[in-house]
Amino acid sequence: MTLNTDKLLAFAKRIASHAGTIMVEAREKKGFSADYKADHELVTSTDLAIDHYLCQEIIAAYPDHRILSEESSPNLSLDAVPTWVIDPIDGTVNFAHHHRHVAVSIGLYVDGQRLLGVVYAPFLDECYWAIKGQGAYLNGERLWVADGVSLRNALVATGFPYQKNALEKLIKRVSNVLHQCQDVRRNGSAALDLCWVAAGRLQAYYESVKPWDMAAGALIAVEAGAVLGRYDEVESAWPLGINGDSLLVCAPSLYDAMQQVLVVD
Repeated sequence: MTLNTDKLLAFAKRIASHAGTIMVEAREKKGFSADYKADHELVTSTDLAIDHYLCQEIIAAYPDHRILSEESSPNLSLDAVPTWVIDPIDGTVNFAHHHRHVAVSIGLYVDGQRLLGVVYAPFLDECYWAIKGQGAYLNGERLWVADGVSLRNALVATGFPYQKNALEKLIKRVSNVLHQCQDVRRNGSAALDLCWVAAGRLQAYYESVKPWDMAAGALIAVEAGAVLGRYDEVESAWPLGINGDSLLVCAPSLYDAMQQVLVVD
């Protein structure tokens, strides 16, 4: 399938930018309500409004494409049909609490492979993007991972699940990282953590996340030179290309060492 990636990227950046405007206006006007999904996971009316906007724009522009969205179509599998994987607000808790580490994430997959990704953080005025094989960028500037940093000096990001009944291994991993690396960051947005690995602001990121959390950011990190792998077994049934189980993304020189750091009994 031949696709115009420049046109697709321009489209994704346009709708991500408008989604960011919706976020900013909703928070400035305090024009959103909040509710909870399973496992005490927060969702706001702005999540739903942006999800509706993104889906309507994609359907209008590309009626033959499919959409995998956190809020509206969470059970779609990948095949040859171009599939948009979107998260209207990655970092909903941050958004609701007026933190700035919030983003809209838009990824496009073809034949099960990442083709492009856009992550826009409106409160930081940062737009990250990548096309497969063409590098990763932040506001037009090429990105490269911070390789060659020692494990002892590595700044590592992770996240914690909404479900709190299986924290033993998580706490052991965090302890290992704190003992062997420089420090841990828990920023609250997987998409931006992946982009920050791409930008050299972090040297590693690990966490188990959903497809929409990592679809765009994973491509951006890899196109900036990061290595993507796993620190534990994949347990969920999502296709591997969008499966966020035990995700480890880091500078190449740290990959083997980080895998060892994250091994727990």
